[in-house]
Amino acid sequence: MLRKIKRDELYFCCDSSELPFKTTKDITSLKETIGQKRALSALDFGLGIDSHGFNIYILGESGTGKLTTIKTILNNKSKKEPVPDDWCYVYNFKNPDIPSTLRLPSGTGLDFQKDMDELITALREEIPKIFESKEYEKQRTKILEDFQQKQKKYFTDLEKEAKSKDFTLRKTVSGLALVPVKKTGETLSEEEYEDLEPGVKKKVEAIGKALQEKLDDAIRIVREEEKKIKAGMKDLEKQATLSSIGHRIDEVRTKYKNNEAISKYLDTVREDMLDHLDDFKPQEEQTPALPFMKPAKTEPSFVKYQVNVFVNNKDVTGSPVVVENNPTYYNLFGRVEHKLQYGVAITDFTMIKSGSLQQANGGYLVIDALELLKNIFSYDTLKRTIKEKEIKVEDVWEQYRLMSSVSLRPEAMPFNVKIILVGTPRLYYMLYNLDEEYRELFKIKADYENRMDRSEENTLKYASFVRTKCEERGLHPFDRDAVARVIEHGSRLADHQKKLSAKFSDIADLIRESDYWARHNKNKVVTANDVEKALNEKKYRVNKVEKKILEATEEGTILIDTKGAVTGQINALSVIDLGDYRFGIPSRITAKTYAGRAGIINIERETKMSGRIHEKAIFTLTAYLGGKYATKQPLSLTASLTFEQLYGGVEGDSATCAEVYAILSSITGVAIKQTYAITGSMNQHGEVQPIGGVNEKIEGFFELCKLNGLDGKHGVIIPRRNLNNLMLDREVVEAVEKKKFNIYSIDNVEDSIEILTGMEPGEMKKNGTYPKGTFNHLVAQKLQELSDALKGGSKHKTTVSKKKTVTKKKTAAKKKTVVKKKTVAKKKTVIKKRTGK
Repeated sequence: MLRKIKRDELYFCCDSSELPFKTTKDITSLKETIGQKRALSALDFGLGIDSHGFNIYILGESGTGKLTTIKTILNNKSKKEPVPDDWCYVYNFKNPDIPSTLRLPSGTGLDFQKDMDELITALREEIPKIFESKEYEKQRTKILEDFQQKQKKYFTDLEKEAKSKDFTLRKTVSGLALVPVKKTGETLSEEEYEDLEPGVKKKVEAIGKALQEKLDDAIRIVREEEKKIKAGMKDLEKQATLSSIGHRIDEVRTKYKNNEAISKYLDTVREDMLDHLDDFKPQEEQTPALPFMKPAKTEPSFVKYQVNVFVNNKDVTGSPVVVENNPTYYNLFGRVEHKLQYGVAITDFTMIKSGSLQQANGGYLVIDALELLKNIFSYDTLKRTIKEKEIKVEDVWEQYRLMSSVSLRPEAMPFNVKIILVGTPRLYYMLYNLDEEYRELFKIKADYENRMDRSEENTLKYASFVRTKCEERGLHPFDRDAVARVIEHGSRLADHQKKLSAKFSDIADLIRESDYWARHNKNKVVTANDVEKALNEKKYRVNKVEKKILEATEEGTILIDTKGAVTGQINALSVIDLGDYRFGIPSRITAKTYAGRAGIINIERETKMSGRIHEKAIFTLTAYLGGKYATKQPLSLTASLTFEQLYGGVEGDSATCAEVYAILSSITGVAIKQTYAITGSMNQHGEVQPIGGVNEKIEGFFELCKLNGLDGKHGVIIPRRNLNNLMLDREVVEAVEKKKFNIYSIDNVEDSIEILTGMEPGEMKKNGTYPKGTFNHLVAQKLQELSDALKGGSKHKTTVSKKKTVTKKKTAAKKKTVVKKKTVAKKKTVIKKRTGK
C-alpha cells in the first residue's frame, strides 16, 4: 500500500525538556560501559575462569570502546589480585650456555641483585688482603720450608751414597745427572772411561745404573711432594678465604633462607669462587715484547656472579596488565642481546631481556589481533607457548642462517598469562574457521555491539558520557539542547530511530569539535547550534566528491531527469561510501524490450561489472515477471537492462524495484514520471524488502531536486520496512513539512505503479486476466502481442518450407515422366528395326 510519510516519522527528536539537567555539570560522570551487556558478561566469565584454553577474543567494530573497556576492567580486577613473583637469570656453572632461572618473591629480585653485587665488591677487596696477611705468609712459608728440607734430605743422602761409590751428582741443562769421578775427585772424561778395563767398566756401569734408579725414585718422590705442596697451598688459600667469605655468603643465605633455589645457587657460587681464587688476586702487568707496545690490561671478569633481574614486579600493584601495541616476536617473547667487541658479537646471561609475555606472567596481556598476525613468527609462537605452558627466549632467526652460531638457550619460564586478543569480527571468524588450534586456545568470544537501544536509561548514560569527556578534556559543559542534538546524531549514526550508536569514538569527536565552535563563538556553554555547526563543518570538509557529482549533473554531464516522464527510464538511488563520508546519488536505469526468447539481459553482468547480489536480484526479478504475467503463456521477450553512465561496478539489490518498473514501462510504452526516485529490494512475490543507506539516498535525490528547483512534485519512494531507519537531515524534513518534497512508503512493488505512471495497477481476476484500462492488463496485452509476433514469424517460416517441399516433389515427378517417355520411344524404335529386317 502506498502511503505518504508524515513529518514526525522522518526524524525522531529528543525532547530536551525531558532531560533532568540544565547542563552536563549537573550530572555525574559515566563510570561504566554502556550498551554492551553481552560482551561484559563474556568478559566477566572469561576473566574469572582459571582453566587452560579459556583465553579471550574481543570482537567489534572500530570505535566501540573495546580496548578502553578491557583496560578499565583489568585495572580494577588486577588490584585485588596478588602480585606475581620476580624472575632472575643467573649463571649456570655446570652448563654456561643454558642460564638458570631463579624465582623470588615480588620486589626482592632487585634486592638479591644488589646483595650479590655488594658481595662481589667486598670479596674483591678482602680476598687480596688475605693473601697479603702475615699469618697467611707464615703458613705458606712453613709449608714451603718443609718441602725444601725434605727435598734437600733426599738429594743429600743420594749424593753421599754416590760419593762413596766414586760418583757425583751434577746439575745439567736437562736436569740432575750422575757422573763417575777419579780418586782425585775429578770427573772421568769419555776417553778415560773408554780406556778402562772391561771388568772395571762393567762395574762402573752397574753402580751407575743402581744410583740412577735411586735418583729417579728421589725425583718422583719430590714431584709427588710438589703436588701435595700445591694441594696444600690451595687448601690453605681456601681455608684462608673461607674465613673471610664464608660469613658474607651465609649472611645472604640467611636473608633468603626460605628460598631453597637461592641456597643451592650460593653453594655453587662459593665453590666456583674457591676454584678460581686467582681471579681475586692482584694481576701482575706483563712486560711488553716491544718497548713501544703496551698490552691491554686484562682484568678477570666477575659477570658470572651477577644477577640479571629478568622480571621485576617491585612497583606493580596487584597482577600485571600489559597492553602490547607492537607485538613483534622479540617484543612478545624477549631477546638475547649482543654487543660488538673487537669486531665480534658477544653475549652473556646479563643481556637476556624480557618481553611482554614475561612481564605479564601471572596477569593479563592484551594484544591487537591484526598486528599479531602481521608480525612474522608471533602468532605461531604464541600458540605454542600456550600449549606447552612455558615461555622460551630463543633466537628465532637461527634456523634461517647459512652458518649456525653458538648462542645462549635460557631456561624456560612457566607460563601463566590470560591472553586477550582485540580485533574485528571478520578476523575472528577467519581464525575460528581456518585455524583448528585457535578454537582450543581462545574459547571465549566477547562480541561488542555497534548500537544499543535508545531507552531512557541509555539516553541519560549518553549524557553522562558527554560529561565524562568534558571532564577528561577540559571542555565547556553542554546544555541539554546540545546533549539532545548529540543523542539524535547517535541515532543517525545507528541508522535507526530507536537505537543509539555504540561507536563512542565518533561521539567523542563530535563533542570535541562542538567545544571548539563554542569557544570560537565565545560561548561558555556548548549549545545545540554549536553541535549543528560542528556537524555541518565536518560534512563540508569531506563532501567534495558529492558536490562534484552534483555539479556534473547540473551541467548535464551526468544525465538525470527530475522533470517530465520517459518510457523505459527511472531514477534509482545508490550509496557511495568513501570511508570517511557516505552519500547517496541518483542513478538512471533504462530498459529496452523486444520480441525474443533471451529473457532479461543484464548489461552489467555481460560486461562483468555486476556483483553477485545484483545478479541474484536480476534472477529474482525474472522469476517475479514470470510468475506474474506468464501463467498461461510463455514469457516471450528479450529485455536489456542497464545503469546508464556506470563506469565502475554495481553491487546490491536495492534497485530491483526500479528495474521492474523500467522493464514494465518499456513493455507497455507507458512513461514513468522522472520527478520521483525509488529504492527497494523485492522478493519473487513482489514484496518490497528493506535496504541500507535510506537516509543518504533520500538526501542525495533531494539535493539534486533542490538544484533544479523544488516544486512539490518531487519525491522518493522507499520500503515501508525502512521507516524506523529514517533520521533525515533537517532541511529535508522542513521541505516535506512545507510540501515541497514528498516521501512515500510501499509494501508491494505494485503499490507505486499508479503514482509513477498515472494508471491503476489492477488486480488479477479469477480467470487469470486483469481489468481493462489497468496497467497490468496493458502489460499482459503487450506480452501477448510480443508472443504473437514471435509465433507469426515462426508460421511464416513453416509456410515457406512447405512451398519448397511441394515444388521439389513436382520437379521430381516431371523428371520421372520424361524419363519414362524416352524409354518407351527407344523401345518402339528397336521393335521397328527388327521387323524391317
